[in-house]
Parts: sequence; structure tokens; C-alpha cells
Amino acid sequence: MLTSVFIAAVSLALFWMAAFTLWWQMHAWRTPEVLASTRFSRPDGGGHLSFSLLLPARHEQAVLDHTIQRLLESTHTDFEIIVIVGHDDPETTEVARRAEARDPRVRVVVDTHEKKNKPKAMNTALPHCRGDVVGVFDAEDQVHPELLAHVDHAFRSTGADVVQGGVQLINFHSSWYSLRNCLEYFFWFRSRLHLHAQKGFIPLGGNTVFVRTKVLREADGWDPNCLAEDCDLGVRLSSVGKKVVVAYDSDMVTREETPGSLMSLLKQRTRWNQGFLQVYRKKDWKQLPGFRQRLLARYTLMTPYLQAISGVIIPLNVAIALFLDVPVGVAFITFLPAVTALVTFVFELVGLHDFGKQYGLRVRFVHYLKLIVGGPFYQVLLAGAAVRAVWREQRGRNDWELTSHVGAHLAHVNREDVPA
Repeated sequence: MLTSVFIAAVSLALFWMAAFTLWWQMHAWRTPEVLASTRFSRPDGGGHLSFSLLLPARHEQAVLDHTIQRLLESTHTDFEIIVIVGHDDPETTEVARRAEARDPRVRVVVDTHEKKNKPKAMNTALPHCRGDVVGVFDAEDQVHPELLAHVDHAFRSTGADVVQGGVQLINFHSSWYSLRNCLEYFFWFRSRLHLHAQKGFIPLGGNTVFVRTKVLREADGWDPNCLAEDCDLGVRLSSVGKKVVVAYDSDMVTREETPGSLMSLLKQRTRWNQGFLQVYRKKDWKQLPGFRQRLLARYTLMTPYLQAISGVIIPLNVAIALFLDVPVGVAFITFLPAVTALVTFVFELVGLHDFGKQYGLRVRFVHYLKLIVGGPFYQVLLAGAAVRAVWREQRGRNDWELTSHVGAHLAHVNREDVPA
């Protein structure tokens, strides 16, 4: 009897968790008005802010120069690019120094920390920033020339302290997991982050995020020991009432590539999950004024725990329902999480179609098939990353596992990417 009650309770909890997550994921598509409100408004050509663009680069010699050149093509008239390189990374430093010699808008700052990570690198550069706004990009980013003009207008027209732009993985054709990885970003930046901004609690994205320099310095920059420094900064600024505006426009998104291997993806997700757990334990989110804000924060930051538990409980529940003698009603309840999974699959298929349409990419039948077939395997990978993150956090291991980039999103489009 107790076993049946436990199984039913866990299944119902998983069902409601999945249902809420799906509802939040579809936030931007609730009404045409909500969807329209998520986009950048057109710049008015008025007075402008100055930008300091941080570009932390470690072992990124293969992609760094292209990113610098793209940033230099910006139509905005007042910006500087600060490339942050490690003292022990001569290959990347050489690329950065060449760019610095070519254009006075590029400056190189050297990070001399023995133990290196992204937040330490950015904190090293923060005292050198001259602009009104600090923007963050990754070394492999493909940035739209008009992005800064749109961000400038967003700051001035809304009075924002922070503007979060869109980021989109684009090489969906590279592998079965790249397809799902691209779609995750599409839902997260296209929809979910807008809900967080509306609720007054937001874990910021890792790049294409812009913060007023004064606000960033008052917050003492980034937490040098956090594996999700972007999430941590967003939580801290949300907790003290700073205004965050999120804007997503398929023309203005920063394009990136997916991790090049499953192991690289696993390590990346492990790092992000562990970073969320670190932010949860810091408890800055408890300063949020509203109960619902704190509830959303707790749920969001505890996601790695929930994913890890789900990865163990769901197969166990199914096995119990199939092979043990439990009441029919309980057995039925154990399959409720599968119902939300099926509904999610349907929305993902629609989302993939919309993704291809917005970016002029040809999505073929085989891609829809890969999306469906790969779903369970991708969930196993995410659960594995969550379990690994919890294990590392419990063991006190917080070394930075770097994600390497090869420029897969920069290669010439192949035949399956040509617009239909």
C-alpha cells in the first residue's frame, strides 16, 4: 500500500513539473501580442550609449579573428572590443594582438590568474572598460552588425539596467543531438527568458548580455568561483530590483555552434547544472520581494536536482508499473509523465518547423524523425549531466571544463541548409 502511494505521489509530482515547464516554455506563443512584444523595437537614430564589448578567449585561435571582424562591422559608432587572453595561451594571444594592431578599437587584456575561468577573465577586464554599457560575447560568436544599435535603443526606450539579446545555435544538421540542442536554445531565448524577465527573476544567458557599467561595478562584477556566472549575475541583479529587458529577433540573434561531441556536451551541461546549484546555495534569490518570484527561483535553480531524480525515478516507476502487482489506477498514474512528454514532442515538432522558417533553413522529414527518435536518448544525456553535476558539487569539484569550438556554424551552408 505504501509503495503504491509513493509511486502515485512521485508520478503526479513529475507530471505537474513537466506540465508547468511546458507551459513556461510556450510563453511567447500564447497570443500574437505577447509574441510581438518579445522583439526589439526599431532604433530611432537618437543619442547613443558607448559600449565596451568583452571577448574572453581561451584556446580559441580557430574562431577568434572571425568574431572580432564581425564585431568591427557594427553600424554603431561608439564601441571598443576588449579581448581577454590567458598569459599561458600564446596561440590565441597572437590572433588577438594582430587584431589589436589592425584596429584601434580592439584592445587586449591579459589574464594572469593561475586557475583560469570565464568570470575571472571578465573581472580582469572590467576596470579597463570605458563604455556606458558592458557587453559580453563568446569567442565563436557571429554577431549581427545592427545589434548594438538595437540594444542601445532598448536601453534608452525602456530604462533598463540590463538587456539580454538572443543567442541561437544554428548548425542543427551536424548531428542528432545538435538538432535538439539548437531547438533548446530556440525555446529558451525565444520564449522562456521572456517569462523570467516578466516575473522579475532571470538567470541571464552567457553572452549577448549587456549591463550598464555602473550597475555591473556596483555588483562587483562576476562571481569568480561560480560555474554559471551569467546565471549568478542575473539572480543577484534581479534580487536587488534591477530592470532586465529581454529581446529576441531572428535577424539580430548571435549565432553559435553546438558542442562538437557528446562528451563535450555532457561536460558543458554538467558545468551549467553545477553552476545553478551553486547559485541556489548562495541564497541571493531569497532577497526577491515576492513569494511567487522566490518559488520560481527555487524551482529554476533546483532543476539539476529534479532532472537527476527524474532520470532515476521515471524508469523505476515504469518498471514497477509493468512488472509488480499494483492497482490499475496507480499503474495508470505512473504513465502520466509520459503524456506530458508526448505533448512536448508535438510542440517540439512545431517549434522545429518555426525554427527552420525563421532562419531560412530547410528542415526535412529526416530531421523531424531524428527529433522524435533522439528525444529519449537526449533526456538520458541531460539526466546523466544532472547526476554528474550533483556528484561533483557534493565532492567539492568546481574545476572549469572548457567547451572547444571549431566554427561549425561558420562553414559554408551545405545543400540541406539552402532555403526551400
